[in-house]
Amino acid sequence: MNPNTRKLHDLGQRLWLDNITRDLLQSGTLSHYIAEFSVTGLTSNPTIFEHAIGSGDAYDDAIRALVAQGLSTEDIFFELALEDLTQAADLFRPMFDASAGAPSGSDGWVSLEVSPLLASNTAQTTQAAARLHARAARPNLFIKIPGTPEGIPAIEQSIFDGVPINVTLLFSSEHYEAAAAAYLRGIERRVKAGLDPSVESVASFFVSRWDVAVKEDLQPQLHNRLGIAVAMQTYKVYRDLLASERWQVLAKAGARPQRLLWASTGTKDPVVSDTLYVEALAASDTINTIPEKTLLAYADHGKTGSILPADGGYAQAVLEEFRREGVDDQALAARLQREGVQSFTKSWSGLMARIWEKGSQPTLVNPA
Repeated sequence: MNPNTRKLHDLGQRLWLDNITRDLLQSGTLSHYIAEFSVTGLTSNPTIFEHAIGSGDAYDDAIRALVAQGLSTEDIFFELALEDLTQAADLFRPMFDASAGAPSGSDGWVSLEVSPLLASNTAQTTQAAARLHARAARPNLFIKIPGTPEGIPAIEQSIFDGVPINVTLLFSSEHYEAAAAAYLRGIERRVKAGLDPSVESVASFFVSRWDVAVKEDLQPQLHNRLGIAVAMQTYKVYRDLLASERWQVLAKAGARPQRLLWASTGTKDPVVSDTLYVEALAASDTINTIPEKTLLAYADHGKTGSILPADGGYAQAVLEEFRREGVDDQALAARLQREGVQSFTKSWSGLMARIWEKGSQPTLVNPA
């Protein structure tokens, strides 16, 4: 087992792969990553599937077969995605079963996102989450719901309904707090109703997009520092919540923590280390979902640096420095979340178009 990735695993941080393709599954590459690089889970999103389905011919025969059944482009996509992700879930199932009941949360999860077109519709998001999880019929499959204002009540209701949720597109400690509160409310409602409180969830905080957003407006000495600082601040809120009396009551009842997950951790700036965010965000009881390129880089030359401090460390000082330079981090967090939804919506439209093109059948519903 690779010593670099093993150190993070032993620290208590789980590495998940931020990618899914049929080739990864069929070639044995994902199995290799599990065995050699301590990969214990996998995430997907519309952008990942747009690339996977659109870049080659691995899905073409399946698309044509589904077209012949008269399915819409969206239904075809979910059939393809569920086929891939249920295979991945089955591959991870032994580690999921082995870790079942662990107080810190189980290993072996995969994630499927609801349509980004539902981001502003609470009721339809909740319905889609329940429907997709039932169709997958796998206990180790998270449904991803964005932590938008409309997504927050859908997260609470889905947790109450027993649907494991990966909250996506969180960009600030305030976003994380809202997602965590929704999770807690859902679990508290289950306890009150006499239901099993062990419905798992993760909260996905996006890191590198902060630094991309401000790079052109700041001096080079401030580059690639903001995302890590906001992540450190969010980690403090996370640790404070786990130490709170409210959480301890739920933990004693059998609930498991909604683990904090670092997302968007591939380095975008070529002048800094390609493992910058992985090294900076080493912390116990967290997850880092990383692109394949970043995983291979960390396995090759990554180093486990200082562990994130539970008290936020120097995060507040760095944030004050950026504020003096005119960065309104709260406004920027809101903008990044909106742009995240817009980006996934654009990828979704591209994905539907590629399925339409590959199907080339008149029975297929035109995505336009």
